Amino acid sequence: MSAAPKTVVVVGHGMVGHRFVEALRDRDRDGCWRVVVLCEEPAAAYDRVALSSYVGGWDRTQLALPGNDYAEDDLVEVCIGEGAVAIDRGARLVRTSGGATVQYDALVLATGSSPFVPPIPGADGERCFVYRTMDDLDAIRAASESAGAHAAGVVVGGGLLGLEAANALRLLGLTPNIVERSPRLMPLQVDEGGGALLNRLVADLGIAVHTEVSTEAILHHGDRAVVSLSDGQQVDAAVVVFAAGVRPRDELARSCGLEIAERGGVMTDISCATADPNVYAIGEVAAVEGRCYGLVAPGNVMAEVVADRLLGGTAEFPGADLSTKLKLLGVDVASFGDAHATTPGALEVVLNDAAKQTYAKLVVSDDVSTLLGGVLVGDATAYGTLRPLVGRPLPADPASLIAPAGAEIGLGALPDEALICSCNSVSKSAICRAVASGAHDVPAIKSATAAGTSCGSCVPMLKRLLEAQGVQTSKALCEHFTQTRVELFEIVEAVGIRTFSALIDGYGTGSGCDICKPVVASILASTSSDHILDGEAAALQDTNDHFLANMQRNGTYSVVPRLPGGEVTPEKLIAIAEVAQEFGLYTKITGGQRIDLFGARVEQLPLIWKRLIDAGMESGHAYGKALRTVKSCVGSTWCRYGVQDSVAMAVDLELRYRGLRAPHKIKMGVSGCQRECAEARGKDVGVIATEKGWNLYVGGNGGATPKHAQLLAGDLDSATLVRYIDRYLMFYIRTADRLQRTAVWQETIEGGLDHIRDVVCMDSLGIGAELEAAMARHVEGYHDEWAGVLADEEKLSRFVSFVNAPEQPDPTVVFDDRGPRKTPVLLGFPGTGNPAAKRP
Repeated sequence: MSAAPKTVVVVGHGMVGHRFVEALRDRDRDGCWRVVVLCEEPAAAYDRVALSSYVGGWDRTQLALPGNDYAEDDLVEVCIGEGAVAIDRGARLVRTSGGATVQYDALVLATGSSPFVPPIPGADGERCFVYRTMDDLDAIRAASESAGAHAAGVVVGGGLLGLEAANALRLLGLTPNIVERSPRLMPLQVDEGGGALLNRLVADLGIAVHTEVSTEAILHHGDRAVVSLSDGQQVDAAVVVFAAGVRPRDELARSCGLEIAERGGVMTDISCATADPNVYAIGEVAAVEGRCYGLVAPGNVMAEVVADRLLGGTAEFPGADLSTKLKLLGVDVASFGDAHATTPGALEVVLNDAAKQTYAKLVVSDDVSTLLGGVLVGDATAYGTLRPLVGRPLPADPASLIAPAGAEIGLGALPDEALICSCNSVSKSAICRAVASGAHDVPAIKSATAAGTSCGSCVPMLKRLLEAQGVQTSKALCEHFTQTRVELFEIVEAVGIRTFSALIDGYGTGSGCDICKPVVASILASTSSDHILDGEAAALQDTNDHFLANMQRNGTYSVVPRLPGGEVTPEKLIAIAEVAQEFGLYTKITGGQRIDLFGARVEQLPLIWKRLIDAGMESGHAYGKALRTVKSCVGSTWCRYGVQDSVAMAVDLELRYRGLRAPHKIKMGVSGCQRECAEARGKDVGVIATEKGWNLYVGGNGGATPKHAQLLAGDLDSATLVRYIDRYLMFYIRTADRLQRTAVWQETIEGGLDHIRDVVCMDSLGIGAELEAAMARHVEGYHDEWAGVLADEEKLSRFVSFVNAPEQPDPTVVFDDRGPRKTPVLLGFPGTGNPAAKRP
C-alpha cells in the first residue's frame, strides 16, 4: 500500500503560483504530494499581464488561466477568497483568513507584490486607485463612468505598468496624463535615445507626457481631483492611478521570522528555499540571493525549480532573462540584455530614423564580437532573433543587423541552448526535439513545449524553426482536393465554375466529403448571389445551412430575425412575441442585440418565417458562416459621451454586409466613443468613434484563446471606413483557410497585420478596386435566404421532420431536453409541447 501523500500549501494563486501547481502535478506521477492553494482574491489565477484586456471588454472568465480550477485533479484543493494570515513554522501550520488551520510538509510563498503608493498628500482620496487586480479595474471603471465627457485621468509612473494603466484609461474614454520623475518613459527598459522617441510616439496618440516631473499633492473636490505637479502645472482629473512600482508582499514571512532581503522580499538561495528548509518563496516576493525579479518569466522558472526540488531534484535558479517586448498604445518597444551598456568597454551601435519613427541600438563588446544587449522602439520585429544571441558571437556586422534590408540572422547562428521562449524557458533544442517527435505545426509546438503560450512574441520564431527543420506539411484541403481553400477560391473565380461537381471533376478526385463540400459551398456563396439551396448546392451544406437554422442540443432549431443595430419597432416586437407564444418558443435577448427564439421543429420553420417576413423582418444568418450581427451602443443619438452616431453606422454596416459568406462567422461592433460600450474590440471588425471620425480595429474574437482586435487605421471618415472594411473582409474571404477566424488569419498570413494594412489601406497589391467591386456585387445581389425558400415549393419540401409524415408530425413524439446529450433523443410518449420553451 502506498504512503499517503504529503501536503504542500501554496500561499497565493497568481500566475506564478498557478505555474508551480501545474509543474508539480505534471511531474508528480506517483501522487507524492497533495496541494492546497490559498487564494485571497475572489477569482482563481488569471492573466494579470492582460489586465488592459479586461478594461477593453473581456470578462473575468476570459482572463482566467487555463485549468486554474484543477477540476479533474483530486490532489489539488483551491480555497478561493481565503488568504493566509499567520504561519507557525514550528508546528508547520498556516492559519487562514477564514479561521481554518492547514498543516503542511512544505510551504510555498507566492504572495507576489503590492503597488507602491508614494507618500503624496491626498494620495488616499476616493479618486485615487492602484492598478493591480480586476477589482482595482472595476473601481477605476466605475469612477471613469461617473466622469464627464472628455475628462482627464492621471497615471503616476511611466514604466511598464504606467503605460498599461494609461492604455486602460484611454479605453475607458479618459484623456490620460502620464507623470514620470525620470527624463523618459520606461526608464528601466530603454535608453535616452529610445526614450525620446517613445515619448514622442506616445504624445502623438493624444496622451500628455510629463517627464522629469513629480506629483506634489492631490486635492479632492467631489467628482474630480486636482493634481499639482512639481513644474507648477495642475491637472483636473476624474481618476488618479498609481503605477509607480511594486513592493514584495513579505509581511507573512516577516511575522514568522523568516529572513528578509535588504530591499524587501523573502531571502532564498538558488533553490528558492528559505533558511527554513520546509519553506520556499517564488515570484515577485522571492529575493533569490537578495534580488527580487518583477517579471512573470523569472517567477515561472522559480516555480519549476521548487517543483523539481520537492520531488528530489537538484534544479537551481539560473538567473533571469529580463528582456521585454511589448506593444502598448500601438507602440512597439523591446529591450534585452545589457540595454544600458553598463558592461565595461561596451560599445553602442545606434540607428535612429526620425522619418520612420524607429530607433534601434545594439550593445556589443569592446572588440565588436559579442552581442551584449539592445533597445528597439517603433519596430521590434528583430527582437525574436537578436535576443537569443545575447552573450554570443555576432553573425554579421552589428550595423547591418538593424539597418533596413540589412543582414538577416539565420537560425543556424542560434546555438541549441538559446532560449526562443523566455517566458517559459524553452530552448531552440527543445523545440527542435518536439518537431522531430511529430509537432508539425505551431499549435502542436505550443502544446508540447509551452513555447508561445504566454506573451506570444516568439510565435514567428516557432514558424521559422518549423521551416528550418524541413517540415513539409500538407496544404491539401482534404483527400479529394490537393489544393488549399485559397487556391480553390482562385480557381472558382478565374474559371467561373458554379457547381461542386464541375469543380471536383476538373480539379479533384472522388465524390467529396464533409470537409470539402461545405468549404466549396461557402466559396460558391461568396462569389455569387445564388441561393445556397439551389440545385446541387443544397446537398453540400452542413446541418445548419441545410435548414437555414441553428440546431440546438435537443434536436430543435433556433429562429433569429435580423435586427440591424439592435433597433426594433413595437410592431416587430409584437410579431416576435406572438410567434413565440403561438409556437411555444423559448425567447432570449442576446449579447449581440438580437432576440433569439428556441425550440422550433423543422416543419415549423417555414410557418414561423412567413410570419416574421410578413412583419418586415429577415434572416439574421445565425446559422451560417457569415456576418452575424453589428452590435452598437446608443452613440451620440442619446448618450452624453457619444461623439458619433454609432447606431446609424451599425445599421449601415449590418445592411451592407448581411448574408456575406466567409470562412467563419463574422461579428462586428460600433462604439460611439472610447468608453467602448459596444465592446467593439472583441469583434472581428470593431469601429470606435473619435472626435475626428472612426478608428477601425480588426481581428478580435473568441475561441480557445480570445483575441482583442488591433488598430488598422484611425480617424477615418465614414466613406473611407466602409471602403477599408470592404477590402478587409474580401481579402479575408479570399485568403483565409477553412474555419479560420480573422484573429488566427491575421497571425498566420505572411507579413501579419502589417501586410494586411498595406493591402487594405495602401493598396500595395493593386487589388483594392477589385476587392471593392466584389463587395459591391454582393451588396447589389443580396436576397434574404428565407424569403427565397418561401417562394420556392421545391425548397420548402425539405422542411419536414419525418419523410413519411410531411404534413403533420406524430403527436406522440416530442423532443426531450432533460439534460445534456451528444445527440438528440426522440422519446415516444404522449403529449406535445417543447420543454425548452419553459426553461428559465
